[in-house]
Amino acid sequence: MDLQANVLRQLKSRREGFSLEQPFYIDQDYFKLDMEQIWYRDWLFIGHDCEIPRAGNYFTAQVGDYPIVMVRGKDQVIRAFHNTCRHRGHRVCTSDRGASAKLVCPYHNWTYDLDGSLVFARQMGETFDKNEFGLKPVHCESVAGYIFICLANEPADFAPVRASIEPYMKPHRLSEAKVAHRSTIIEKGNWKLVWENNRECYHCAGNHPELCRTYPEAPTATGVQGAGDDPVIAEHWARCEAAGLPSTFKIDPSGQFRTARMPLIQDAESYTLSGKRAVRCPLSDDVSTSHIGTMLLFHYPSTWNHILVDHAISFRVTPLSAEETAVTTTWLVHKDAVEGVDYDLKELTHVWEMTNDQDRSIVEENAFGIRSPAYEPGPYSVEHEGGVMQFVDWYTTFMINRLQGDKARLSAVA
Repeated sequence: MDLQANVLRQLKSRREGFSLEQPFYIDQDYFKLDMEQIWYRDWLFIGHDCEIPRAGNYFTAQVGDYPIVMVRGKDQVIRAFHNTCRHRGHRVCTSDRGASAKLVCPYHNWTYDLDGSLVFARQMGETFDKNEFGLKPVHCESVAGYIFICLANEPADFAPVRASIEPYMKPHRLSEAKVAHRSTIIEKGNWKLVWENNRECYHCAGNHPELCRTYPEAPTATGVQGAGDDPVIAEHWARCEAAGLPSTFKIDPSGQFRTARMPLIQDAESYTLSGKRAVRCPLSDDVSTSHIGTMLLFHYPSTWNHILVDHAISFRVTPLSAEETAVTTTWLVHKDAVEGVDYDLKELTHVWEMTNDQDRSIVEENAFGIRSPAYEPGPYSVEHEGGVMQFVDWYTTFMINRLQGDKARLSAVA
């Protein structure tokens, strides 16, 4: 049976409130379909403005088969390009990050300006036109300090994303922050399992003792319904909104992205074992209110985030194969915060370093069990796993719409 037709049949017949069938989590052909229909066509969080603060600063990333480079130009505009030399395809930037007045391919020294234009190609003949061989651009948008890219020739409209998340994020001035720490772990499980695990705290009490010191297990905080009916959350929203911080639950009609500011438990202000701030100076000079909780943002398929009074944490999801996913965590602090003076790095990162490792183990054991021939889709908890159901419903609807709108055969992925 045709792969797309089979996937459509399985998605349309999926039992509501149940997990997906086994191939969606382990099959390489299903993974390729995910990459082509979602990851190569939609907006993806790729990094932060503050990672490339000056002209010539760049960082690289890999999305499936596509190597990408993000660079800040002389005009201060952040651009993204395919990190593939227009000569013979060698990667132009081979380091994870760096700084350069020009982007120079190390193979034959073809040289590109920061706007992607080719400025030097040695001994290519009189008929050679440099204007025809600039780096291929990738659609790129920066919003409130977050950089998103889209690999599609014609990207989806980014305006709804910007309109929804920018008011919530702007007060935190993340474009002016700095990276205190970054770590990447590899989880041996499908990217959808990584997301399913993230979208609920049903598992938290038995698996995340450090996180549970400050983060509420209440499904109204983690899920996508009922938050406004929780009096603690409603009071928190009212207090933060009065201080000029957009806070109420807001989700896009498609279900792809959501923002909400949730209280931490009791008097906690930050993700530390004590609940006290990890950083002495606030993250933003514009936010002086205490006990603002955490501003939660997710944007499927690539990022979830926590923005607190003293620091912010971004998580970037990158699928590597049907059963491997990279999760990159970045801790942001005020641009003037000094390690060892304003914050202790171990205290700042400890809770989420532990939580990430615990989640890695959970995802890998989940994946291990799903490989069994005895696996069959199981029911989610209506009370605790509304967020997981919302994610799987989003994925199901998104893929059905994509597959029905594109009748072309699945192309080969190199």
